[in-house]
Amino acid sequence: MTRTPNAPSAPSGVDAASAPSGVDAASAPSGASAVDAVDTPVVLRATGLSVVHRTRSGPLHAVSGVDVTLRERRTLALVGESGSGKSSIAKALLRLPPPTTGTVTLDGTDLAGLSPRALRALRPRMQMVFQDPVSSLNPRRTVRDLVAEPLDAHPDPSVDRAAVVDQQLEAVGLPVALFGDRRPAQLSGGQAQRVAIARALAAEPRVLIADEAVSALDVSAQATVLNLLRRLTEERGLASLFISHDLGVVRAVSDDVAVLHLGRLCEQGPTEEVLAAPAHPYTAALLAAVPEPGRPLGDTGLVPADPPSPLDPPSGCRFRTRCPFADDRCASEVPRLREVAPGRTVACHRPLTS
Repeated sequence: MTRTPNAPSAPSGVDAASAPSGVDAASAPSGASAVDAVDTPVVLRATGLSVVHRTRSGPLHAVSGVDVTLRERRTLALVGESGSGKSSIAKALLRLPPPTTGTVTLDGTDLAGLSPRALRALRPRMQMVFQDPVSSLNPRRTVRDLVAEPLDAHPDPSVDRAAVVDQQLEAVGLPVALFGDRRPAQLSGGQAQRVAIARALAAEPRVLIADEAVSALDVSAQATVLNLLRRLTEERGLASLFISHDLGVVRAVSDDVAVLHLGRLCEQGPTEEVLAAPAHPYTAALLAAVPEPGRPLGDTGLVPADPPSPLDPPSGCRFRTRCPFADDRCASEVPRLREVAPGRTVACHRPLTS
């Protein structure tokens, strides 16, 4: 794949988007290609996902026709600026609330076709880890009771509650003897997030969604949580969705990446390949925004323009008002995702790779 001469380039080597210090490089995603991943079982598949919010100013199209595939033992990262639709996709997958249009299947079961009771029984198989670990935990409950919440919500007489709590806390490096009787206020941010992960694991999920799960943590705690998420995804056969705006974090934790802009997918493919040679100008601009010694801040190659409002997105390509290569076709025709290399797709009339 070669870059056109006038393409905005990413920082040299893209190593400016490096993993947080302390992330275990030896256990990093293997970088297996998307072609190799085809044989990996699909756990969750969303097709034609759209989310429209009704506001006083009119309809806000948060997500428009997005497809998402989560596979066993692999992590897909969703990347984009604030307001790109990342969290709206996560909530739509969980039907909190349901998407405006589109289908979501979990292990082949269409979630839209389930009764409320059947959907409730299926919910433990899809768990979410939130951005602020402390706020996601009830301050009045002990760690052992917090981890047991999924067991209490879906009681099963055959399950040994104490044993499950012990096992999950041990898995995240917080032995129950030391941490079981503590409350959230007695935990660091990283420890609180590990408790939240242990709580999610107690439900024995198939899908784990982490929404900016390390953005509130310091660098050392980030590394611990990223290593933990990566290990658990592999060991427990999880299908993980990791939402972030930080490309260094994305590179450290994900196998594949999907880039969003104003609710539409711009580009998707194996993380290492996309970060090494972006095919969409928006991806290249995100990479160029990563601070790098010797390069002026803000030198992204974007046309000087304010980001469009999701209440009034541009016609055609939604990135065109900020793209240095936009032409008349970009204003009149919505670019469709098309394959530019095995396992790599881009929605651009003039991709940066050929």
